[in-house]
Order: sequence, then structure tokens, then C-alpha cells
Amino acid sequence: MAEARIQAETRTEFGKGAARRVRRAGQIPAVLYGRGSEPVHLALPALEFARTLREHGRNAVLTLALDSGPQLALPKTVVTHPIRNYIEHVDLLVIKRGEKVTVEVPVHVIGDAASGTLVTQELDRLEVEADVSSIPESLEVSVEGLEVGTQIQAGQVPLPDGVELRTDAEYLVANVVASPTAEAMEGAVDAEGAGVVEDAPETPAEES
Repeated sequence: MAEARIQAETRTEFGKGAARRVRRAGQIPAVLYGRGSEPVHLALPALEFARTLREHGRNAVLTLALDSGPQLALPKTVVTHPIRNYIEHVDLLVIKRGEKVTVEVPVHVIGDAASGTLVTQELDRLEVEADVSSIPESLEVSVEGLEVGTQIQAGQVPLPDGVELRTDAEYLVANVVASPTAEAMEGAVDAEGAGVVEDAPETPAEES
């Protein structure tokens, strides 16, 4: 599990205009909620928070340095601008040591399947329950030497001790299929070409 300390400021202004001012100041609007307490509106340092996510992942446990004292939190929702790719808003969940939380963890497929196969990954994240002090940064599933027709379900992905699967165990994670032959690839290209209609000869446009 990764932990990071983030300086946080309490916000007293809300709304779209206030959020824009926060972003112009190099910060991210955030809301801290949970454990029956009233939501707290915060501003987080944008560069520091983005670096924490890059280095430790979306499930990094944060120690928020607040005026009222340090508070453990977990990023619950991170909203990114669809075009400019900066973080627009963050929802943070109040947590405490010793409790369990449900999070989504990335799944990485490793190894090489048997010759003549192609591995497709159907799920890239699994939902698990873990103690806040032992949230895995990622999970790995090996396809080394697997033959055509082999399927790996969520329940077959190895989990660390104390981590429980919450995704349906029968969901398909990885599928080993036969690699397409050169003939099949050529046929696909020919089929695409068959649907192409040549441009009609240009005719003079009628004057209006």
C-alpha cells in the first residue's frame, strides 16, 4: 500500500466560479466525506496530487494536512477534463486505520501464452475489499504457456492475504484464442476494400 501526505486547504466558496478560481490558483477542488460527518470542501495542490496518483495509483492512502489536524483519506472519484487532461475535481473518502474498504485495483496480464495464440484482456480492474493498510497497488495474472481455449476468470486471479474479491468470480478476465492467420487477415482487408465505392466523376455544378 502506498501512502502520501498532501497539504489541504479548507474552501469556503462554492459553485462553478469558485471552482475555476481554485484551478487558476494551481489547486484542485475536492470534497471530503464519510463516517457520518458533514462534507468538507477542500483545495488540493494540483501538481502534487497528480504526481501522487502517477507514482502510487488511484488507491493511494492520503494523509491530509488540515488546520484541524491530519486526516486519512482515500481518493474515491477523480474527474479529469476530457480534452485537456487535467484533474477537475476529486471526491475523498474519510478512512481510519484498521478498517476495510472496497476499491478497484488494476489487473496486469503477464507472460507469453503458447505459440499461435492471442490473449485478449476482458477486464482490466477488479473490485476487492482490503484493509486500508494493505490495499494492493495492482494484481497480476499469468498466461505463460496457456493454450487456445483457456479462459481466466476473476475468481482465478491470485489475491494477497487478507484481500477478498468483490467482483463476480465468474467474470472473464483473460481469454486465450487462436492468432488470426495471414489468409484471414488478407480476407479481412479484402472485405473492407469491397465496401469502398470509387468516387463518381465530377459533373459541373448547376448554377443557382
